[in-house]
Amino acid sequence: MSDYAQQALAIFKTIEGQQEGVGDWFEVDQARINLFADATLDHQFIHIDPEKSAQLSPYKTTIAHGFLTLSLIVHLGSSVPVLKPEALEGVFMGVNYGLEKVRFPGPVPVNSRIRASHRFLLAELKAENTIQIKKEVTIEREGTDKPVCVAEALTRLMYS
Repeated sequence: MSDYAQQALAIFKTIEGQQEGVGDWFEVDQARINLFADATLDHQFIHIDPEKSAQLSPYKTTIAHGFLTLSLIVHLGSSVPVLKPEALEGVFMGVNYGLEKVRFPGPVPVNSRIRASHRFLLAELKAENTIQIKKEVTIEREGTDKPVCVAEALTRLMYS
């Protein structure tokens, strides 16, 4: 096993189950929602038509796609403080490996501000120089108690 991977695994094991921190706020505006609709070909009115949404939607405004919120996990997570940054020493590459248990408990109305928090769940050795980490990512909307997205994100870290 890589010395860096071995050290990192030992460090990660000490923080399993712990909260890592909370990131910065990010505003989701109509321009971003429209770009996402164009990229995914999901042009449902509740996302792109403010007038029709005001009349027919229970939210009375447009809302972000759930998958737009999900796709922002990497960006939102980039401002969450890392609990043990020394565990990243020797990482030459990290890759998104996937997601588990994704839920969208609440909407993201246009012009809402959202942010992510992380709870470190698990670290596993997958190869001599590769550790897979699992984090629970909770995305909250400013001014509400109910999260807008909760997912378990898997990342593979490769060490030199």
